Parts: sequence; structure tokens; C-alpha cells
Amino acid sequence: MSALLQKLMDGKKASEKLLAQLRNELAALQAAGKPRPQLVVLLVGEDPASQVYTRRKAKVARDIGMASELLIFPADYPQADLLARIAELNADGAVHGILVQLPLPGHIDEKAVLNAVDPAKDVDGFHPVNLGRMLSGDLPPALPCTPSGIMTLLEEHGVAIAGKHAVVIGRSTIVGKPMGLLLLQANATVTFCHSRTQNLAEVCRTADILVAAIGIPRKITADYVKPGAVVIDVGINRTDDGSLVGDVDFESVSPVASLITPVPGGVGPMTIATLMANTLALYHARG
Repeated sequence: MSALLQKLMDGKKASEKLLAQLRNELAALQAAGKPRPQLVVLLVGEDPASQVYTRRKAKVARDIGMASELLIFPADYPQADLLARIAELNADGAVHGILVQLPLPGHIDEKAVLNAVDPAKDVDGFHPVNLGRMLSGDLPPALPCTPSGIMTLLEEHGVAIAGKHAVVIGRSTIVGKPMGLLLLQANATVTFCHSRTQNLAEVCRTADILVAAIGIPRKITADYVKPGAVVIDVGINRTDDGSLVGDVDFESVSPVASLITPVPGGVGPMTIATLMANTLALYHARG
């Protein structure tokens, strides 16, 4: 095995392992005559990338034996109608997880829509109640999918977190903030960085675990990375030639890091697998 292969954190392989476990659990539920957990995904608009991604989520759910429904609405769908549909899903006892695909069209108040989802069906973990539970240390059944998937990937590769210095580049509610909270919960010392951080490369070089979610293609080069650090690349950026690259300059950073996630094939597969695990967790939490 080459030195580079030994460094790769294979999200595809780890996600397949998690999905296999979920498939077995779902089969056992069916064998016991229990209803199937159901995930409903709502997409507003015709964005091609979002359509591909949401269809992928629905397909994975069906493939492992979960009930799944994808609701697609036109880009000009009224906010009041979307909120009414969410209220119906909240009241539907057969639905266990509700996901609203982001971003939403400009005429829709994203915060109002996310807040309308029942916290007990909030499969993405974005509701203020669930974010508040994370902050207090009382973790809800469903944690934000990308950060939670990263924690699973770190565990899968035997990365010790307690006592280590983790630097998170990014402060979004979707990735940056919950990522830092989960690392803190695992007893890391956490530093948040963002667009206003001074001497960013210098701060990043102090990290034992570096999580890049900055949204700038190949921004993180070798001079940002301490030798032997674990580097997690959350970025998905499409270049002019149509290829996908991360926020990390893989070519320069991979010789320096002890472990690194590729793009694609690193964090992305873990996000979808964690979404499935979250749906099952919400199903069990209902009792």
C-alpha cells in the first residue's frame, strides 16, 4: 500500500460500513413487523446540483430499506404553502425525519422554515432547540449531518481527540459551529477561525486536527498545516474545467498531513450516511 493510500480517510468505505449496519437494523425492524422509519426531503427550486443531491439521499434511504419521499416544489413556491406542508408532515405520525434542502430561494425566510420543523423530526439538527441542546451538552438524537459524520470518520480511523488542539475554519450553523461543539464535547481544545481571523496560516499550523470549511477552492496549502496533523476537507468547489476540488490543496498538503480526506470521497459520503442514521435515531427516540 502506498504512503498516500495509508493517509487517506476513505469516507466511501466508512459510509458503506455504517449503511450496512443500518440496513441490518432496518431489516430486523421489518422482521418484527414494525413500521419503517420514513424520511421526507423537501426541495424548492430547480437547481440541478440540489436535485441530484436530494435524489441521492432519497435513493440511499430506499436502498437500505427505509421509507423515503422527495417533494419538489417550483422556485416561486410561496413560503406560506411551504410552511403549511411542513406543518402537515409534523402532524403525520408515519414521518420520522424532515429535511429541507438548503439553500432556499431568496423570497423564502430560511430561518422561519427551519424553525417550523418539529425538533423531534429535525433530521438535520438545525432547529434552535437542538442546537441549544448541543451547546448545553445534552446532545439530541440527530446531530448536524456533516459534523457528526466527520466525528464518525475520525473514530473509524482511530484519531485521538481528547486533549488535542482542533482548529475549525468556518463558523456556519451547518458545519463550523456544530463541528467545534462536537470536538469540544470530545474534550478537544477548539479554536474557531473565519474570514476576519488574523494570521490564519499561523493559527492553523498549531492544529492537531484541522477542519477546513471556508468555501474557497484550495485555500489551505501546506504552509497552513503542522506536520502530522489530521486534515478534514469539507469543501466542495467546482472548477472551470468541471472537476471537484476541496478547500484544501490536496497535492501540497497530503505529504505533510498524517491523515487527510479526499474530495470527492471523503466527507460527502459520510454526510448522507449520517442522515440515514439520524432518521433511525429519531424513529427510536419517539419510542
